This record gives sequence, C-alpha cells and structure tokens, in this order.
Amino acid sequence: MLTVFERTIARRYLLPARSEAFIFLVATISMVAVMLGVAALIIVMSVMNGFRVELLDRIVGLNGHALIQGYGGRLDNWEDLLDKARKTDRVVSASPLIEQPLLATFNGRVEGIIVRGNDSENIQGLNTQLVSGNVNDITAESEKIAIGVGLAQNLGARVGDRITIINPQGRATPFGTVPREISYEIGAIFEIGVYDFDKLFVIMPIPDAQTLLLSGDSIGMIEITTENADEVNEIIAPLIPEVGNKGIVVDWQSLNASVFDALKVERVVMFVILSIIILVAVFNILSSLIMLVRAKTRDIAILRTMGASRRSILKVFVFVGTVVGIIGAGAGTVLGLGLLAIRQPIVGGVQYLTGATLWDPSVRFLTELPSKTDPWEVVLIVILAIGASFLATLFPAFKAANTDPVQVLRYD
Repeated sequence: MLTVFERTIARRYLLPARSEAFIFLVATISMVAVMLGVAALIIVMSVMNGFRVELLDRIVGLNGHALIQGYGGRLDNWEDLLDKARKTDRVVSASPLIEQPLLATFNGRVEGIIVRGNDSENIQGLNTQLVSGNVNDITAESEKIAIGVGLAQNLGARVGDRITIINPQGRATPFGTVPREISYEIGAIFEIGVYDFDKLFVIMPIPDAQTLLLSGDSIGMIEITTENADEVNEIIAPLIPEVGNKGIVVDWQSLNASVFDALKVERVVMFVILSIIILVAVFNILSSLIMLVRAKTRDIAILRTMGASRRSILKVFVFVGTVVGIIGAGAGTVLGLGLLAIRQPIVGGVQYLTGATLWDPSVRFLTELPSKTDPWEVVLIVILAIGASFLATLFPAFKAANTDPVQVLRYD
C-alpha cells in the first residue's frame, strides 16, 4: 500500500505539468494501446468461442452427439439396438435415421441433396428452425417433405411446389437399371443456420425414405444425444459391444474433427498474435516511464535528500506504470464487450459502406457472426495486460530508486 506522501507524488507524476505534456501524451498512447489490445483479444476470443459453440449446437442439433452406423449404409434388425441405446445411462434420446445423397429437380434445375429420413419427433423439432410451411403436415405417405432454405433458393421452389427426387439406384429391368423418380410436395422450409446443411438437406418420414431408397425395413444409422457432448465417448462406451459386427459407433468429434481441429489451432494462433498488441503497449509504458524518470531526476534527488527512501521511490513509479495498465485494461474490457453487443450492426454497416461481404455463409458455415464471452478468459486477458504493465515498470522504477542525489545535485 502507498502512504499519503507516495500517493501525492504518484498523482503529480500521473498528471504532469504543461511543460511535460509530451510525456503525458506518450503515457496516454500507452493506455490506448493497452485498451485496444485487450479489446481486440476479448472480441476475437469471444467470436472464436461463439463460432465453436454455435457450430457444435447446430451440427449436434441435426446429427446428435454420436451415430451407430450400419456397414454398407444398412442397419438391419435395429429395433433391439435402438431400445438398448435409449436405456443407456446418460443418453437423452436415440432415434432411427436414414441419410443418402441423391438428386432433386424442379423446373429444369438440378441440385445434389442429402435425403434424411427422420421419425416424427425429430421432424416436429424443426418447428424452432421453421421459415415457412407446417411440419405437422409432413407425415408418412403424405408425400410431403421439408427442405433447407438454401436448397429452396437454389431450386427456386416454395412451399406447395412439387420437386422430383431421383434415386439412381432404381429397379433392375431387362433394359438395365432404371433410376427411381418420386415427386414430393414441399410442406415446410427450414433454416438450421449452417450453410451446407440448409442447401443440402431434405427431411422426410422414415417410411417414405425407405420407399424411395428401396431399403425395406432397414435404416442407415441410429442417432444418439447425450447429457454432455464433451463426455460422449464415456457415455456411449457400453454400447460398443452391443453393436458388435453390425456397424460402428462414431461421435461428433470424429465426424467433424477437421473443422474443430482447425478452429482450435486458429484460436491459439489468434491469441498469440493479438497478444503482441499488448506487448507493444507495454513497451510504450516502459518508454514513457523512462522519459518520466529522466525528466524527474532532479526532483527524485531532492526527495531523496528530504528523507524519501529508495523503496518509496520504487513504489511510486511502479504504481504510476501499473495504473496506466489498469486503466487501459479496464477501458479495453468495456470497449470489447460493448463492440460485441453491437457486432451485427457493425458488420452490416461496414458491408454497406464498402460493398464487400464480410460474413459469407458459404465460407463461414454460419449465417451470422456468433459470440460467446468466457468470463474466465476475460479475467485472464486483463491479468495478462496488468501483469505485463507491472513488469514493464520494474526497470525504470529501479533506475529511479537508485538515483544518487550527490551526483545529481553536485553543481546545484
């Protein structure tokens, strides 16, 4: 703690006289640099966290935490396995699923699609992502389907239109294999928020998918959702012996390893690169304190002759530099959180002014810029900024504390 004397001296050095305005300007620049560095780190780390969380939620929301996949894309006699999966400890839900890449045509347009056969419960779950239509109309043998908003735009189709889905693996005839073509009415259009999903997926009831694919009573896989996505391997471990030679069990981490590994590497690299901004600010604090010590050398010598200890002088200059860091870190935290709160209007404004697309869903997977602030990360960033500022004060503070008043005042 500082004494009243030390606080008084520190206050005068924090707000120097008009003749020392340049030193004050350098200190202000140092504070602004710390502020910008902290704000940049908070914004980038929050966006990276948000990107991972949003991507995980939306991918898992459609694919579950784990899949039991049948060999050759077929899982026969799956009812008992489904029942065991549902009874597994910490498994929230398990449902049958069919997934197959096919083709869709409408008014001369052809698009590659992925047909997903879901049970009625999962189809009803599309209500939260519904853009238009009614999922309640999508039932077995209703010849109605739900498609992603991206696919609807690519085909130029709306609710009520009929599109044709082509299965190249049709029935064998004396003239060769004839592709299977079935027309379906669009009953609903949904938006998952992941660009690749919205432009590919066609959702229909399992019986309709089995009819389209000529798969009989078999399915392709069983979708499993657990209580904790990060502990999915431990939760589904008891199911592996039950699956046996019928298929394999894969979790969301294996299915999307390339995406999430890339995010992890990018997150670490961005943290290291943006931390350099804080280091630059710290060097500014160091240089401003060195200039302050040189400008105040005579005053320091007079204080020493008046009885001020080296410890007091050391504490004064450490306090001055650290306060600059604290103010910069605090202002940077407020700035970063404030910009995150209005991130979407900022992105829209910059796009409007520049005419450039800053957030292309076809590249970024998600349709909006996500954000999720981790309080512990914010605390770590603030501690990093303040700690670096403190370390920067040590050299000039020791230099000031070791000032020899005899040498300085010899000719005064």
